[in-house]
Amino acid sequence: MTPAARIASAIELVDRIEGSRIPTDALLAEHFRARRFIGSKDRGAIAETVYAYLRRRGQIDWWIERRGWGRVGGTTRARMLGLLLLERGAAPGEIAHLFDDGPYHPRRLDPDEQGIVQALAGQPVDHADQPPWVAGNYPEWLHPRLAEAFGEQVGPEMAALDRPAPLDLRVNLLAGGRDAAVAALARDGIQARPTQWSPLGLRLDKRVALQTVAAWKNGLVEVQDEGSQLVALLLGAAAGMRVVDFCAGAGGKTLAIAAGMANKGQIVACDTSAKRLEGAVLRLRRAGVHNVERRVLESERDRWVKRHAGGFDRVLADAPCTGTGTWRRNPDGRWRLTETDIAELVDLQARILDSCARLVKPGGRLVYATCSILPDENERQVERFLAANAEFAVVPVAAAWPAEVPNPVGDAPFLRLTPAQHGTDGFFAALLERRK
Repeated sequence: MTPAARIASAIELVDRIEGSRIPTDALLAEHFRARRFIGSKDRGAIAETVYAYLRRRGQIDWWIERRGWGRVGGTTRARMLGLLLLERGAAPGEIAHLFDDGPYHPRRLDPDEQGIVQALAGQPVDHADQPPWVAGNYPEWLHPRLAEAFGEQVGPEMAALDRPAPLDLRVNLLAGGRDAAVAALARDGIQARPTQWSPLGLRLDKRVALQTVAAWKNGLVEVQDEGSQLVALLLGAAAGMRVVDFCAGAGGKTLAIAAGMANKGQIVACDTSAKRLEGAVLRLRRAGVHNVERRVLESERDRWVKRHAGGFDRVLADAPCTGTGTWRRNPDGRWRLTETDIAELVDLQARILDSCARLVKPGGRLVYATCSILPDENERQVERFLAANAEFAVVPVAAAWPAEVPNPVGDAPFLRLTPAQHGTDGFFAALLERRK
C-alpha cells in the first residue's frame, strides 16, 4: 500500500471506531480479516496511525480550536491532518501529496481543510498553555476525579497512560519456570526480560504474533499484564483450597490462580456471559489446567450463590469497570466514557461485591479488583461495602504479600498500581477477610 492508502484506511477505521462501542482492537482485527490483501507491514502502520490519533485527539482538537478552525475541526479528516502535522511533522506539500484523490487515496482537501493545514504547519503537538486534560488527552469533565486520585501527580500519571504499553507475559508454572520460558522465547528470536514486580512476569518491548511461537502454543506463557498478575497473587490461593473467580471472563486470572494452586483444589470460574466463559476453554486446555469448573450465572444474584454461601476459602471479584487503567492499550475508552457509564458501573460493582461476599467462609478472604483508576470504583466502593458488612475487615497488602516477592505498595492498605509508578496498567485491589 502507498502511504496515502494507509492514511485512507486509517480514516475509515477511525470513523467506525468513533461510531461504535466495539473495542478498537476488535474492530481492527475485523477490518484486516476482511482485507487479506493488506500485508503485515501495512497493517502495523495503519494500526499505529489509528492508535496515535486516539492518543493525541485532545491535543489536536485544542490546536485546531486555538488556531481559529474549531468550527470545522471535529471531523476525522481534520484530526488526521492535525496528527500528521503536529506529531509527525508533515509539511503542507506532503499533505497535498497524501490527499490527492488518487486510487484508494483520501480525497483532495477542501478550502477549510487547507486552512487547517496552513494554521498547524510547523507547530509542536505539546504546548505550555495546554491545560492538564488537553496535555493528558482525556475529557475535561473527568479531570476532578483524576485529580482526586493523583493530586499533583495527575500530569505524570496521565502522560504515562498516554504512552503505548509493552507486552507482558505470565509464565505458567504448570509447564515450566521463568528461565525455561526465556530460553524458549529466545529460540524463536524473541528477547524477554523479567518484570520488576511479578515473579512470573516477562516483558517484551515489541509486539509479536504469539500464536506462531512455541512457548505460547505449548502453554508455557500466557499474555497478562504484570499488574493483573499481582492482583492474582494478592488473592493468596493455595493448593487444596476452594476458590471462586466471580467475574472470570475469558479466564486470564483463573489461569494464574490455577497455576499458583498447582492444579490442586477447586476453582469455579463464573460469569454472566456463556460466550466469555467458552473463550476460556482453549486457554485452560493449552495451559494444562484441569481443576476449573465453569459456571454461567443469570446475574450477580444467581441462586447458585445462595446455595454455596460460606463455602469458599478465596473469592476474586474482578468487577466490570470503566477500564480507565487500561488506556495505554485502549485509548478509545477515554473518548467513549460518560458520566452515565460510571454511575451504572458503580451500581453494578456494589451489587457484585455484596453478592459474592456471601460465598466467603469465616476466615476466608475476598479480593475486590478493578482495572480502573477512579476512586468512585475503588476506595469508595470498598468503604461502602465495609460500612454495610461489619464481619469483613481490610487486610493490608504487606500482611498478605509473599516475603520473597517485592512489595510494590509498601504499607498501603490497598494494591493500587499505575503506569507512572509501577510500569503496569492501572489496577486497584482490596483484600478483605471475613472474621471467624
